[in-house]
Amino acid sequence: MAAIGLPAAAPSAQHDSDVLVVDQVVRRFGDVVAVDRASLSVGAGEIVCLVGPSGCGKTTLLRLVAGLEPPQAGSIRLSGRMVADAGGGLPPEDRGVGLVFQDYALFPHLTVLQNVRFGLARAAPRKQLLRAEAILERVGMAGLAHAYPHTLSGGQQQRVALARALAPEPNVLLMDEPFSGLDLNLRRSVREETLRLLKDAKAATLIVTHDPEEAMHLADRIVLMRQGRIVQTGSPVDLYCRPESAFAAAFFGEVNRLSAKAKGGQVDTPLGLLPAPDLADGEIAEVLVRPEGLSIADASTDPDGVTATIVDAKPIGRWTVAHLVVGGAEGTLQLVMRVPGVRAMNRDTSVAIRTDRSQAFVFRAESR
Repeated sequence: MAAIGLPAAAPSAQHDSDVLVVDQVVRRFGDVVAVDRASLSVGAGEIVCLVGPSGCGKTTLLRLVAGLEPPQAGSIRLSGRMVADAGGGLPPEDRGVGLVFQDYALFPHLTVLQNVRFGLARAAPRKQLLRAEAILERVGMAGLAHAYPHTLSGGQQQRVALARALAPEPNVLLMDEPFSGLDLNLRRSVREETLRLLKDAKAATLIVTHDPEEAMHLADRIVLMRQGRIVQTGSPVDLYCRPESAFAAAFFGEVNRLSAKAKGGQVDTPLGLLPAPDLADGEIAEVLVRPEGLSIADASTDPDGVTATIVDAKPIGRWTVAHLVVGGAEGTLQLVMRVPGVRAMNRDTSVAIRTDRSQAFVFRAESR
């Protein structure tokens, strides 16, 4: 179901300009279906992030594209060329893809320059040297060309791994959790540098990350996986503002969860009536409201708001996070509200709450 108050997003489609096309790919390990009929595409210069909880199949899907795992059904095309199907496939070295692994996989006995040249083995020695030096200059590592990996920081190792992957000028770049080994502040700066380099390289880039915020920052499009299946594909705005399931809504941000029964195309919640045009009378709905979808006012001056009581409130970074309780016929509802800036909110204060319908999502309750 689409988000309340927003138009439904148009479905994604494959285009002739797509460099990478994965079509109905399946990969099993014994009785476990790691990737279940997955389809996606990545265009030239586009960055697509694969996200989902641990064990959902995103790294396996990346390995299928790289040629490190064979598919048991479906097909994979790179630049219009079939590189894998159920009958077999090209080895990784013949696919023309660049790989950046989670642990960077630098050769410890080779210098930075030698690591980058390793991916250029098919070129003449002089061309190897010139290309390696040029790409190291682009990633800001020219001054450490003769250093060894163990002397480098995590961010420097990441840049060397990226340089090695980009040196052969691949049409497709695959990155598996490339920033997970970095501390928070370093991760942000390295991520910005990497984004600039990827846009300059104009390769079709597929990045696996477990971090939804990172995906929304990096990606032109996001592919969300769950239990081996792709459950939604779209822009970061699509995934955050137009989730197609309760799972998608909760994956991309904290939510308040409510249960309600549909009647007359709407649901009656402690936060007021919300539209539910796709639900039949009597169906149980799962209602999710983002903390930033709640706003606050003085209860005495906002009679149309829902009365709540502040239990606690603390400034956390650029937000003030408040915990509230709302009384209802079925008991007390506990809510989290997030408002920008530092706001003074006193405990046990009665306030009025308004709900932004664009941040409220109503779905048919999943059977447990």
